[in-house]
Order: sequence, then C-alpha cells, then structure tokens
Amino acid sequence: MTVTHARRREHLAALLPAHEADAILVTHGVNVRYLTGLDSSNAAVLVRADATATLATDSRYTETARRICSDIEVVEERDVAGGLVSRARRIGVEADHLSVADYFRLGEDLLRVSGMVEAVRLVKDEAEIDLIRTACELTDRALADVLPILRPGLTEKEIARALECRMIELGADRPAFDSIVASGPNGSIPHHSPSDRPLERGDLVTMDFGALYEGYHADMTRTVAVGEPAQWQRELYELVRAAQRAGRRAVRPGAITHDVDAASRDLIVEAGYGEYFGHGLGHGVGLEIHEAPFLSPAKPESDPEHARLKDRVPVTVEPGVYLPGRGGVRIEDTLVARDQGPELLTRTTKELLVL
Repeated sequence: MTVTHARRREHLAALLPAHEADAILVTHGVNVRYLTGLDSSNAAVLVRADATATLATDSRYTETARRICSDIEVVEERDVAGGLVSRARRIGVEADHLSVADYFRLGEDLLRVSGMVEAVRLVKDEAEIDLIRTACELTDRALADVLPILRPGLTEKEIARALECRMIELGADRPAFDSIVASGPNGSIPHHSPSDRPLERGDLVTMDFGALYEGYHADMTRTVAVGEPAQWQRELYELVRAAQRAGRRAVRPGAITHDVDAASRDLIVEAGYGEYFGHGLGHGVGLEIHEAPFLSPAKPESDPEHARLKDRVPVTVEPGVYLPGRGGVRIEDTLVARDQGPELLTRTTKELLVL
C-alpha cells in the first residue's frame, strides 16, 4: 500500500497552496492511517507542499511505523504534534480535530483548516471498496446465521451479542459500532440500546449492525416480524421499503445530497408520516462509520459542488418511521455511487421476513 499512501499524500499536498500553507499537520488518527498506513493511538504526520512527509509516533509504535512506512521519515516523539511543528513554516492544522488547548500550546500562528484530508478520503479507490464489500458480506452472513435463532423470549441483548460474535467468528476485526436491536415499542427509538426486553409475538424487531474489516466499516439495518404482523405493521413496512428503494435509485454521481434525501423523504411525507422520520437519509462510510457525504434535508448553501455525489463514493440509505409507543421500521443498505448505477453491497433481502 506504500504507493497508494504516497498518492494520497500527493493529492493532499496539491490542496495546500489554496490555503497558503507550506504543510499540514495531520493529527486525527483515522487520517494518519489513511495517509501512512499506521494505525496508532498516538501519531501525527506532517505533509509538505512537495508531498514529502514526516511521521511522528512514540516508542510503542516506532518499529511498526518504520516497517510499514518505509518511504517517509519516521521520528520517535511522545508529543507527536509538538515534535513536528518546527519542521515547516506556515503549517495548517486540522481545526475539526485539534483541541483548543493543543492549538494554543502548539502556536497561535498555525493556520486552521477543515476537512482537507476528508476531501481526499471522500472518493474511494477500488481496494477500499473491496474492503467495504467484504465487511458487508460478513454482515450479511452473520444475519443469515442468527435469524434462525430469533424467537419469543430471546432478549435484545442476546440478539446483539449473537450478531457481534458471529461477525467476529466469520472474520471481522470487531463490530463496526455498538449494535442496535429494538423490539416492539422500543422500535420507535432510532438508536435504542439493546435491553433485557424479551421478544414477543407480534413484535417488529429492528437490527442495525455491521462488521469492521481491516479498518473499513459496514452498516446495515433490517426489520423483521416475530409472528404474523398486524396490518398497520405491514403497511408501515411497505412504505419504508418503497422509500428506501427510491433513495437507493437516487444514488448516482452528480446527484445533490439533499435531493437524494428527498427521493425517500417525500414518499414518507406524502403518506402522512413526515414528523416520524427525524434523521437524515444516510451518510458516507469508510474508515469511519459516519463520514462525508451526509444525505439530509439540509441544502448546500456555501459549496453546492461539494454536496454532489461522485463516482466511487459509498453511502448508506436508511429511511425509517418511528411511532412512539407502538414501534418502528428502518431499512438500510450500504451502496456505492457508480456511473453505471448504484452498486449494492449489503444484499440481505428487503422482503418482510416473518419469523
């Protein structure tokens, strides 16, 4: 991956003149990994306008850094940011990730920049998409293996543990995030934490989970029925399913993020449930579970071009309707915007499964 990381640093370096910076000090761990390959709890990298770079880390990671980052200078420092600020004149710092205390400690003459590395990370290369695809495959397989055990009496916590253990058994590094399992009336809480509530006949059960594979995330939600669903539950499910299908079809290069959101949201609003869909339609996925771009009703005012999807950008599409005291439905896929049409990475059926 050395050549890939060098190419990423070159792309980042090309953005520096627009910010009148000679270098950028990257301190956000995910961004350091993206630019160097080093996954560390204490590292920073200085990328200069000529694309040369210096990586600083402490003694716990020095040997690993010198092995996997052989094409750049590696220095051993406990204060990784402080050890790099003297190595260039006009240095930009990641304002979104640097604390106020560190900013004043390092020097008030530093240039505050936002989202530079994230802009480079936005469009994935095919190797990154392969890793996300594998994470999604593990997620699909885990659900397929766990669905047969779902039955009345099993608790939300037990389902979450089963999904997470199965993903690891199949080869995931770990769960991509804390799994959500929401049954019955708990389904009205979009980010419900799994509880000791046992499943009951007549419940809808929403499961939102994903695998992490070699640093890349998967994100999928499915809602299933325990026993024959009531008519209102079927109607609600079919509405969300139709909205999710419309949102998926709207994912294409050139589409504006709020228009993709509207493709799903408008169906829910027209059906009279708009007030029960309070979150955005989706988000980017990659080295972070939530990253740019964000699909939401917010209209891009300052930079409309930045809000346009591009080829090879992975996003989620996850509409939901949440009825307080009754329950809810959410259906979510991870997919990739492609010139030839969206590529679906999570493949589990979206037919309503009755268990």
